Amino acid sequence: MKYIIVGLGNFGAALAEELTAQGHEVIGIDIKMDKVDALKEKITHTISLDATDETTVSGLPIKDTDVVVVAIGEEPGTSIMVTAVFKNLKAKRLISRAINPLHEKVLHAIGVDEIVRPEAETAQRWAKKLTLKNIAESFEINSEYSIIEVEVPDEYVGKRVKELDFQSKYNTLLLTTIKMKEMSSIIGGKRNISKVQGVASADLLLEEKDILVVYGANHDLEKFLKRSL
Repeated sequence: MKYIIVGLGNFGAALAEELTAQGHEVIGIDIKMDKVDALKEKITHTISLDATDETTVSGLPIKDTDVVVVAIGEEPGTSIMVTAVFKNLKAKRLISRAINPLHEKVLHAIGVDEIVRPEAETAQRWAKKLTLKNIAESFEINSEYSIIEVEVPDEYVGKRVKELDFQSKYNTLLLTTIKMKEMSSIIGGKRNISKVQGVASADLLLEEKDILVVYGANHDLEKFLKRSL
């Protein structure tokens, strides 16, 4: 996969290095040349440019990039401007770092796909989340077991949990489902609101856009993701 990481501070640099180490193509961008120079041997590509300049940014391979992460951590105003630039240029999947609650509300209003809160989430966790297909969230219980949130596969829509038999087929346990509802903000942006549905019963009917919350050993979860997605 191809990524653009804007802002090579502690979080952005760690994420760029982790994704590169996993074999992905990463373009790391920062306006400060010293940060770019420090990473030029550690990630796929590094560029020093002003990401608030839409004309300059339009020269990047945005159409060929799977995910853009705006990881700027020092200046909320700059982060918002850069996010708006990539939104205008129609980035496929746009993720931005939020520094405080007000910053997060503005990013939601712009219409970003996801928010990063690096004070509570590690770069390694986000690298895992970005590279597992269709995964919405993950939580490592220990080095061997995790809980993941994953978008319901198309072939599961309209089926009941008992028909899928997660435990015998995949050695995993479906804990619950989350319903996603799109809400409009007062200034025209849109964001998804999630609602947990409670413990998953055998008769639970899976619907389009549901999020499945699944528990299991990491190797079993990987098999489940490969088989079902």
